[in-house]
Amino acid sequence: MGSSALSPAAPPRTTQVFCASTLYGAATLAAAIDAGLFPPADRRLLVVCNNAGSPELTPSVDEMPGFERLRGRFDDLVSWNETIRPFHPGGWAPRPGDVPIWERHLRLTWGLGDDRVHLVVESIQVNPALAIAQIFTGAPIDVYADGLMSYGPTRSKIDPLVGERVRRLLHLDLVPGLKPLLLTEFGVGAELVPTDGFLRVLDELTDAYDADADDTAAGPAATGDPSAHSPALLLGQYLSALSILTESEEEELHIRMVRGAVARGHTQVVFKPHPNAPAVWSRLLREEAAQLGAELTILDSPVLAEVLYRRLKPALVVGCFSTALFTASAFYGIPVARTGTELLLERLTPYQNSNRVPVTIVDALLPPLDDDGTHRPDPQVGELVATVGYAMQHQIHPELRPAAEGYLSRHLDQHTWRYFKRRRLTALALPGAVPAQLARIPRNATARRMVRRARKLRSTLRS
Repeated sequence: MGSSALSPAAPPRTTQVFCASTLYGAATLAAAIDAGLFPPADRRLLVVCNNAGSPELTPSVDEMPGFERLRGRFDDLVSWNETIRPFHPGGWAPRPGDVPIWERHLRLTWGLGDDRVHLVVESIQVNPALAIAQIFTGAPIDVYADGLMSYGPTRSKIDPLVGERVRRLLHLDLVPGLKPLLLTEFGVGAELVPTDGFLRVLDELTDAYDADADDTAAGPAATGDPSAHSPALLLGQYLSALSILTESEEEELHIRMVRGAVARGHTQVVFKPHPNAPAVWSRLLREEAAQLGAELTILDSPVLAEVLYRRLKPALVVGCFSTALFTASAFYGIPVARTGTELLLERLTPYQNSNRVPVTIVDALLPPLDDDGTHRPDPQVGELVATVGYAMQHQIHPELRPAAEGYLSRHLDQHTWRYFKRRRLTALALPGAVPAQLARIPRNATARRMVRRARKLRSTLRS
């Protein structure tokens, strides 16, 4: 007797959706894939996001030199900017009622069908990562860290419907021994991306950059290849765009980098400006270097600082609070120096500014450019970061209060005061707060003028 049986339905495909806005982030993803940190999937889709203020004028990740060396890790590539045009990735998020429509749209446009989606995003607390996480409701999420910010607290409260779906935080071991605080309020564990794998990916990018340099007269070779002289490499960050410094203050910061490098005996100096920095800064730096008797090379092509470490073999890397300072020190063993961190610690507002922990780590661990050999890394940096993290986001991390009280009671002194604000400590009733009887003194115009004069005098004495 014949019989017919229904074939079991095929299980749905799995698509891993990776999101990247920087070449550094794409390199981190490539290293994690190479290390087997993601299970096999039917499809790997890379979504590139250009978050620059003017995306039309700034190269996207897939247009950066060397990206093609990373492209093979992914089956397909799409642009988030094109998907949501004419909206800007940094400012757009779906309205709650439109989420089902957007998910259907993305599944159709990206060829996802009924696939199970697994998201891998950076900076989950802000768009575009947050928007993508909101659209794919219920999809599991991995977050990967794109720098020092992972050691600080989540910058704002995340909807539990998103936060509870985060399974792990992938990060590079930039500060050995220091544990990320990001997303720990959801019990998210941290997992290291192997350093050796990341370095192999950077070697691929360097080989691609060298090949491109051989095919064109543009770049450093046009003004004399500095790699033969072990130059000092200066890293620009364009902090005025973040309203942390004024343009003139940042210009002066870069000039101090040149002066400090020359004072250390470097006659070959290479400056890597931020891609969006004004061109006039480069001219002023050239003039300053010429007056000091040094040769300055300015790198105009977009390239990762880490690629330059192997290509130029710098004798010194100078920066403000760039993550690249730690990749130079921890991954390549290159001497590094910081400048401007004390000013930034004073200027960052509000206290919860997410740059505060990166600046704190750099200031506490790396020597200043004018170091006389007496600088020693802060052995309590873990306690310091936990205390700063609690002061920044006490509502998210109430469990850190005892550690914060203990650190402030033992270590608050003339040096460590730079990491805190008395007003913030007072608001949280922490050690170092203004005594209650003084806190009741009414604020008046005369008192405010005296405070401003005192701050101006302190700033003058420090400069």
